[in-house]
Amino acid sequence: MKNLANLSASQAARALAQREIKAEDLLLDCLNQIGLRENQVHAWVSLGKEHAIRTAQELDRGAVQGILHGLPIGVKDLFDTHDLPTNYGSPIYGNNHPVCDAVSVSLMREAGAIVLGKTVTTEFASFKPGPTCNPRNLDHTPGGSSSGSAAAVADCMVPLATGSQTAASIIRPASYCGVVGYKPSYGKISIGGVKSLSVSLDTLGVFGRTVSDVALGVAAMSADHDLAKIDPLEHKVRIGICRTPDFAMAQAETAAALSLAGFAAKSFAKDGVSEITLPPSCATLTEIQTTIMLFEMAKSFTFEKLNHLDQISTTLQTIIQRGDAIKYSQYSEALTQAWRAGAELCQAFEDQFDILIAPSATGEAPHTIEQTGDPVFSRGWTLMGLPCINLTVTSGPKGLPVGVTLVAGPRRDRLLLSVAHALAQNLSDPLALNQA
Repeated sequence: MKNLANLSASQAARALAQREIKAEDLLLDCLNQIGLRENQVHAWVSLGKEHAIRTAQELDRGAVQGILHGLPIGVKDLFDTHDLPTNYGSPIYGNNHPVCDAVSVSLMREAGAIVLGKTVTTEFASFKPGPTCNPRNLDHTPGGSSSGSAAAVADCMVPLATGSQTAASIIRPASYCGVVGYKPSYGKISIGGVKSLSVSLDTLGVFGRTVSDVALGVAAMSADHDLAKIDPLEHKVRIGICRTPDFAMAQAETAAALSLAGFAAKSFAKDGVSEITLPPSCATLTEIQTTIMLFEMAKSFTFEKLNHLDQISTTLQTIIQRGDAIKYSQYSEALTQAWRAGAELCQAFEDQFDILIAPSATGEAPHTIEQTGDPVFSRGWTLMGLPCINLTVTSGPKGLPVGVTLVAGPRRDRLLLSVAHALAQNLSDPLALNQA
């Protein structure tokens, strides 16, 4: 085979398991692509080339180790790794060498993955961008905070990379870079060994180039290996278009993406695809999520604030100040409101719909690398802990990808993957990235 770096994660995993390709050859092709493009894209903080090559050679000599056998992966620099530095996107941790891996990283290694390197994160996975550019157009943001992971997968530097989401840090960069991003149900993947922003919201996930890829990645990260096998839809499902209370912020290309996705879903939608209005308690999910996130972020960074304030960006200092200004009673009330909204939304999933199609971002990636874009359309789903997948549907006025988010009910990850797989097969994707 030629151009092994262009293989999707699921294609590569099958070929590796059947010994049709060697792990070392795939790794070398990925390293070659990094060599060609990294000085423009800036997706990586560090690379462990020599260790990765040795690991690939060992895997080629031994038995097939697991579902990720021989697959090179990128690990967001928010996840601890015992063999590579972990900086969390901050100079405060410029010499941080953890003694062990994050739980999810260890599980991926156990499944046979090769950690090729650490991908760029924004500062503590917040809003100050790193150096990463959008590989589709280097003058545009790749989104954040999982900027390096989304860019590395989009540019065929690795077939799979980890991400995390507290507001929109998987879904938005997936949409901007034209890849599949999967944020599973809250708690599906252990956050042990990952720098936390907001314990009520932090959710780990993965980027790939197909639905099968991200299913494979989360299966390994969660140890739920059955998730890697996507069940075909055996019956039609109730699907609704959800424009969300913030839809006034959507640009024309996002509205078009929703319409196209709704049309493509009709063939397996029960009683057609209809517009859905969320329960009244969900009208302020964005504001509730923001209150909870700001309060918890301010507390999470207390050590850094007390000991390294001069090394925290003004952007993050402002966020910490806003969080410190929120009273505990306000935070507690926001948690209560979130619980009430979650209960009503859970009932709506039971009674009215199985899958929602919603915006992933306000539009295509903004023409800037100084900002990461608005997270508004993912805040509510993250707050509710619902599983979400971004699929590329169309392109915007500058030819950049535009995605939609598929949202399933609580813990309905398997259904989400099945529907996303079916929808991907029906989409005429201009970037040819979502054929599963």
